[in-house]
Amino acid sequence: MSSSAADGDDTTRPGVAAFDFDGTLVPGDSVHVFLSLLLGRRHLGTAFLAAGPAMGLAYLRGGRDQAKAAFFARAVPGVDAARADALGRSFGRTLVDRVRADLAARLGWHRDRGHRLVLVSASLTNYLEPFAAEVGIDDVIATRLEVGADGRLTGRMAGPNVRGREKATRLRALLGPAPVELWAYGDSRGDREMLAMADHPRLVDRQAVRTP
Repeated sequence: MSSSAADGDDTTRPGVAAFDFDGTLVPGDSVHVFLSLLLGRRHLGTAFLAAGPAMGLAYLRGGRDQAKAAFFARAVPGVDAARADALGRSFGRTLVDRVRADLAARLGWHRDRGHRLVLVSASLTNYLEPFAAEVGIDDVIATRLEVGADGRLTGRMAGPNVRGREKATRLRALLGPAPVELWAYGDSRGDREMLAMADHPRLVDRQAVRTP
């Protein structure tokens, strides 16, 4: 999407651009790829099978967020956190080359105007923080895995899954009470609340970036 009058630019308010990650900046599901690298495909598949009943029950009780928590509780306890972070750094760098060309252009458009760039995603900080550093994104709001006193992952998330209403809640907390001109980019129902709070919501599909 090229810049145009429809993009606004209220110079009386600082500009902020908030981007979802999976399906928006990059295609596909990055969490599954990262966990496959971290755990190995065989162990990841075994974990999915073992966690299946708990995930199904958790979904019925609390939806996708609880199902995700149930999977992590089975899949990652005991994993060395330093190893997860090291792998995240290398994986995050590889993701730079997967950014959609039209979204890379949007990042550049906002950056050229001095806007604050924020990544808001249910994916994991292990690789999103390194990715953000590589592409010049200022802030990362994402799901973080809890690390125990022994330096290993506990299997819990350190805070809520960053999806749906949590995206909007965390973004508001980051930005504070001062008025901003907000652009938001997302591709799914999990981005609906973030898009709703934006001055310039942009819905991303496979072909284009458009106004909902």
